[in-house]
Amino acid sequence: MTVSAGPANCAVFAAKAVTKPMRPSSSSVRAGTYPVVLGDMTSDWHVHDLHQLEYAFEGVIQVETGTERFLSPPQQAVWIPAGLAHRTTLAKVRNVSIFFDPEMIDGMSDRARVFPADPVLREMAIYARRWPLDRTGDEPLADSYFDVMAGLLERWLETESPFHLPTTADPTVAAAVAYAEEHLDSVTFRSACAAAAVSERTLRRRFAATLHMSWRTYLLRLRLLRAMALLADTPTSVLSVATKVGFEDPSAFARAFSRYTGQTPSAYRNRR
Repeated sequence: MTVSAGPANCAVFAAKAVTKPMRPSSSSVRAGTYPVVLGDMTSDWHVHDLHQLEYAFEGVIQVETGTERFLSPPQQAVWIPAGLAHRTTLAKVRNVSIFFDPEMIDGMSDRARVFPADPVLREMAIYARRWPLDRTGDEPLADSYFDVMAGLLERWLETESPFHLPTTADPTVAAAVAYAEEHLDSVTFRSACAAAAVSERTLRRRFAATLHMSWRTYLLRLRLLRAMALLADTPTSVLSVATKVGFEDPSAFARAFSRYTGQTPSAYRNRR
């Protein structure tokens, strides 16, 4: 799976997203699940009229918006509020999507976010699959179940994970980021400047102005997100993953990965 800042025209695509109604106009169903996806897919840019919770039992979910790109690896869930233009990429995924009427959840409608999926959430997501969004008629048990889940979501969403990167509409910064994406194992700030055809001073200034973080912070997060995707998706050894994402010292990789995810690379892979 590719994890990057996204193309410079990401915001343009988001502005042209098509609204996708999730329920028939006559439906009184307030919440329900969407059919499970098995394998790989990338959706078109679209907007939902409902809040979406997406959880992958296996594989990695990546969600792009007009301003950010989110990675939801195993043990995490992704929240996509109603009305937010986005595109979803699923890599080797077995997942479930649960949709909620916006009136069921207060707040948390400003942007997407990734958060830890604790055991209660995982079990509730599995159980919820018996109530699809396109079911006919009201079911009191389903209504009560999703009301409880909506209440818990307000608490779960407060524990956001930092597994996302900002996107940019600046073509110079986008060029530097695209170069880093393609040469993650060897990129340097100087080589990124050369690829973007700007001075180091200019790129450093424009990077901070458009992405609101330093090149060093952005590159580290990009490398760790790519490492998470590789550890979740492939049987590649931890040492090989460290090398592929640009760490020359395996110990430095393990320390950085642990600080970012709260787990060692091996523990993260084993828990997947």
